[in-house]
Amino acid sequence: MMTDVNRKQATNSIFRDVPRLLNNWRLTARRSLLIILLLLPSLALPQESAYPLQMSSNRDSTRPEVPGSNGLVTAGHPLAAMSGLQILMQGGNAIDAAVATLATLNVVRPQMSGAAGNGFVTYFDQASDAVYSLHATGAAPQALDAAALTPDELDKGIKAGVVPGLFGGWISMLQRFGTLSLAQVMAPAIHYASVGHPIEASVVSSISYSQELFAAYPDSAAQFLPGGEVPTAGELFRMPALAATFEKLVAAEQQALTDGADRNTALQAAFDRFYKGDIADEMATFYTEAGGLFRKADFENYQATWHEPVHINYRGYDVYSSGPSSRGGLEVLMQLKLVEGYDLGAMDREDAQVTHLLAEAIKVAKADIYHYVADPDQFSMPIEGMLADDYAATRRELIEMDASMIYPGPGQPAGHENSSAFRAHLNPATQIAAHRESSYAGSTTSFSIRDGQGNIVAATPTHGGAFGTGVVVGNTGLTFNNGTRIGSSSPYPEDVNYARGGQIPILNNSPTLVMKDGEFIMALGSPGGETIGQTQFQVLVNVLDFGMSVQAAIEAPRFSLFAEPNFYREGAEISMRIEDRISIPHYEGLQERGHAVELAPSYSLGSIQAILRNEELDTVTAGADPRRAAYAVGW
Repeated sequence: MMTDVNRKQATNSIFRDVPRLLNNWRLTARRSLLIILLLLPSLALPQESAYPLQMSSNRDSTRPEVPGSNGLVTAGHPLAAMSGLQILMQGGNAIDAAVATLATLNVVRPQMSGAAGNGFVTYFDQASDAVYSLHATGAAPQALDAAALTPDELDKGIKAGVVPGLFGGWISMLQRFGTLSLAQVMAPAIHYASVGHPIEASVVSSISYSQELFAAYPDSAAQFLPGGEVPTAGELFRMPALAATFEKLVAAEQQALTDGADRNTALQAAFDRFYKGDIADEMATFYTEAGGLFRKADFENYQATWHEPVHINYRGYDVYSSGPSSRGGLEVLMQLKLVEGYDLGAMDREDAQVTHLLAEAIKVAKADIYHYVADPDQFSMPIEGMLADDYAATRRELIEMDASMIYPGPGQPAGHENSSAFRAHLNPATQIAAHRESSYAGSTTSFSIRDGQGNIVAATPTHGGAFGTGVVVGNTGLTFNNGTRIGSSSPYPEDVNYARGGQIPILNNSPTLVMKDGEFIMALGSPGGETIGQTQFQVLVNVLDFGMSVQAAIEAPRFSLFAEPNFYREGAEISMRIEDRISIPHYEGLQERGHAVELAPSYSLGSIQAILRNEELDTVTAGADPRRAAYAVGW
């Protein structure tokens, strides 16, 4: 029997041997590791076995999907997403949260969106079981004579711009479908504008790019060049003039409530102060004194409008998006109808054949879009004919399985003879490139929201080019969308979309909702100028045809087509940029089919924010695009 003394001696012996045992173990481990390293090339272990507990070689996204049983917000900036979620957690619905998100985006993404910008919203209302489309888009000033201005003057500065549309949209959203006050939903934005927030690097980059323009206007310099310098990424950035304007609008609402007005009347008081009251006076006075074109009547005549969304059925899914004055919604839907004739799901998603078919569909759709879509208040369009199955079948005949087509001319959908259809002006003296990559960078954002009741918002607001006109309007802190620029307007004077006074420019913004048998399936939207419809099309195909999860569908490599001189011109030279995460056979397969392909950085094209319902599990998750500083949150 071992005594206590023996046990103690044995224990001490073990502890004395610990250094020797550890040293022996280290030597053995080193020898084993050396043997393994020498044998690795011949072992050829499967990649999946390398990190069985941490990673998988077939991981298809860099971020997790975000669940949200009670509500989801995915937006182009973390603070904007959190502002929307904050409103949902306070009892607001998806519309209330959308306005909070929009207002916050004005502060944290001022180059992309703002109260004086434009935008579109597609909304599913659970109570009425219907989908609605909001157009918050302003017209060019009545005094505009584009022929007397240079393209640069139409793009930036005191002569550029359209009437602020978004703020009127915020009020219309709250009046028709919201539940909270303007004061409640604007509180987060006012806080960030007055107290400040750490400015994000992409905003700093946009400010640096526009530094010379801002320096030419004192109010612009005061807001975006504090102390006369470009801010440093991460520093506390404030927008006191914008905060003061927001506070005036809230004060108008609150005073009306104090005076006994009902909720809608109080909201209207804020609208009237912006478009007809002292804020409108300040905007008009600023432009008059600075030699601009806006007058108070331009603001007084504005009203955001609700429309029936454009709609198709695609493989049993009902897809809804923005109609004219958006061209993007029609483009997305026409592209889907064109590829509906192919069994994409039976193909390899990563094969060049799929990319080729999608690219050809984009060309065919754009050829029609750029000849038939215009301001719906002034022109008629053959929309029903453009979305018809028989028309898609006819246009599909242009697509060859193994050869890239020359950019085609427009077709003749049913009703075209009674519409404002036209062919682009071909005078070489007026050929101006519609795509200006530097001008489009960082100019639009997007978000999607679902509340606990099942109401869904997809929204795509925009400033046009970065910071819109680049001119801060007096003491308001507001910058206008530069919708008079080439891109929103046509470069050809004979074209129906040439910039004209009182006409609403054509935007590509097209927030989209997908339903099936009356149930929500997906909400999505994207910035990207000319590429918006193309990006959304590819993500929709990823989900509806290839069954991808929302985050995987967002992160998958994608491509964009560009045209020289522009998409108005039949026979334009089409080039493709595709993210460089594709395989060599994929790249070579596109070249073999005749595509002019250029590799783009891995995560660089578009920025989708989407919400998706899993039909089998009946659960809902959100995804956010890593290509920008987007973020999804839920609760």
